Amino acid sequence: MADTLEKLLQNPHLWRGRDQANTPGWQGLPSGYPKLDRYLPGGGWPRHALTEILLEHYGMGELQLLMPALARLSKPEDSEAADDAEAGWIAWIAPPFQPYPPALLQWGINLSQVLIVRPRQESETLWAAEQALSSGNCAAVLMWLDTLDDYSSRRLQLAAEKGQSWAIAFRPLKALAQASAAVLRIQLTAGEKGTDLGILKSRGGRPAVVRDYAG
Repeated sequence: MADTLEKLLQNPHLWRGRDQANTPGWQGLPSGYPKLDRYLPGGGWPRHALTEILLEHYGMGELQLLMPALARLSKPEDSEAADDAEAGWIAWIAPPFQPYPPALLQWGINLSQVLIVRPRQESETLWAAEQALSSGNCAAVLMWLDTLDDYSSRRLQLAAEKGQSWAIAFRPLKALAQASAAVLRIQLTAGEKGTDLGILKSRGGRPAVVRDYAG
């Protein structure tokens, strides 16, 4: 049995989260919040992967959470860690509101890299997100989805890997009961001093609660 297990572990197609998180040189995308980065494997957002953000309602600071990293991706030439994989569009798929350009500018977002897509129905939202992720032209793709089954989340994860893009899916709190292929799954709640962030699933890491992550 031990020999069989050892052979399995040597298979190059076997993925081991602990190995990836501890591999020298493997680095996440800095979130801009040092308190949060301490809890994320690689010290930041997982690159080229699907992140899910679950929340009770929109407007809980979910965009503020992402802005420093998105600003970094929208101006790769200004980053010491810039490379060709980081250059590209910041795509917003089916946002429930109209993004406010002055606010994005204040956060340092390069507006010339922002692309807004408004599909007519949710099935088109998934399709548009998958196409954007796999195109290789998007540094990040934000999407707002009421429903996302395990199969669809796996397709988004594969598309993010193929296109070397960061996928961010905003989902309602009821999605907690559903399986997901997301590499990182977090929940935002209103805390006493600010927004608390719960890490529900983290490949290569462990669940945690980060209270007032921006404080």
